[in-house]
Amino acid sequence: MRGLFRWSGKWWPGVIPLIVLWGLAAWTSTVPLENDLAGRSSAVLKGAVLDRTSITVDGRDVSLRANAFSEAGRRDAVAAVDGVAGVRLVNDETRLVPEAKPFVWSAERDVVRVTLGGSAPLPALKGKLMDATRAALPGVEVADQMGLARGAPPRFEDAALLLIGQIAKLKDGKFTISDGDVTLSGMARELGGREAIAAALGKLPDGFKVASNEVKAPPYVFQAYKDPVAVTVTLAGNVPDENIHAVVVGSSSRKFFSEKVVDNLKNSLGAPTNFVNAVVPALGALSRLSTGTLVVSDRDIKISGDALYDAAAAQIRTGLAKDVPQGWQVKADITVKPAAAPVDPTVCQQLFSDLLGKAKIRFETGRSDLDRDSTGLLDRLVEIAFRCPSANVEIIGHTDADGDSAANQVLSQKRAQAVVDYLVKAGLPADRFSAIGYGSTQPVAANDTADGRAQNRRIEFVVR
Repeated sequence: MRGLFRWSGKWWPGVIPLIVLWGLAAWTSTVPLENDLAGRSSAVLKGAVLDRTSITVDGRDVSLRANAFSEAGRRDAVAAVDGVAGVRLVNDETRLVPEAKPFVWSAERDVVRVTLGGSAPLPALKGKLMDATRAALPGVEVADQMGLARGAPPRFEDAALLLIGQIAKLKDGKFTISDGDVTLSGMARELGGREAIAAALGKLPDGFKVASNEVKAPPYVFQAYKDPVAVTVTLAGNVPDENIHAVVVGSSSRKFFSEKVVDNLKNSLGAPTNFVNAVVPALGALSRLSTGTLVVSDRDIKISGDALYDAAAAQIRTGLAKDVPQGWQVKADITVKPAAAPVDPTVCQQLFSDLLGKAKIRFETGRSDLDRDSTGLLDRLVEIAFRCPSANVEIIGHTDADGDSAANQVLSQKRAQAVVDYLVKAGLPADRFSAIGYGSTQPVAANDTADGRAQNRRIEFVVR
């Protein structure tokens, strides 16, 4: 017996290399087979609609892991692998993608990106929604936060693509589909954008409805800037239509008698009620400033700048709020321009003459009431009068020759007095001014043409 153990101790070490050689041979013959089965199993699943597919092979046994989007799709995938030649057994580790109840999908836009969230029903459709968003907003970052889930309503793809087509109309906001309900919120990028989105929602596929639409229009903005250096008044922003466009530009041309009116306005939907009745008096207030800015945003009016004298600043601050329609808000940030240096009577006369050579003081037709379009001109005349503290000034009224001469003389006197009253109300001493009316007795042009008659209807300032 002792000899037997001595003999076995001699042959046992030789068995180890044999085992190693046998294992190596088995492995080298099995690996190509497993690789082949794995490749052919993957090939038969190439057209299957699966997510997170994984195939492992042990000998001729195949383990299939995948998320399927339907029970039939799951069974078909297992059957396809089972039908691969050489496969002995399929270890089925597939499962169904979870079902979302409710099925929610969203597209949200902020300042820098668009984020797609919620659920998509298929991987291919997920990619299609991303591509459609990038096409709708070239150059904008698109973030994918979508998961995959079953339970999408019929024609979900059509509804989602329609909403993506509208996202460029948003400045910021969110579109959401929850089963068949569509909700929208945010602010449109441009005026008319809200209406365009609402019109597009009328083409939602059957089974979908708008549950909530809280997309807001951007503020309806009108702006005017008076620049004394460039001698311009620039109008920008929005007006409701071509008729009101013409009214605003025409009113500006009358009020800003020496400035060039630069028209950068565009016609846009969405103006608040009584827009023109608020903008025209606001332009009148701006015309009384030496430099200033007017911003009308929806029903809020903000005006800032320098008035030509103290009383004008006070009148603008309180008067504009009374002139605009009810429901409009006014904020007036008005300061007073520093007083210019005094001048002698000769220079004063030249300044009056130069100014009245550019524009005429207007009155209501056939009456002595001052036309409000002349307020800016009158304030400039007041400013000059303050610079001539030692000068006495005659305010002389003239009419054309139409009508009764006596009546014309009375009208010219009343008009001259209306101008004197304006100067005194501005804070100038009443004893420095006198009103004279010459009626039609001192024409400067023939009265047989409309232009000639217009030249004859005038107010003159004469420094004594």
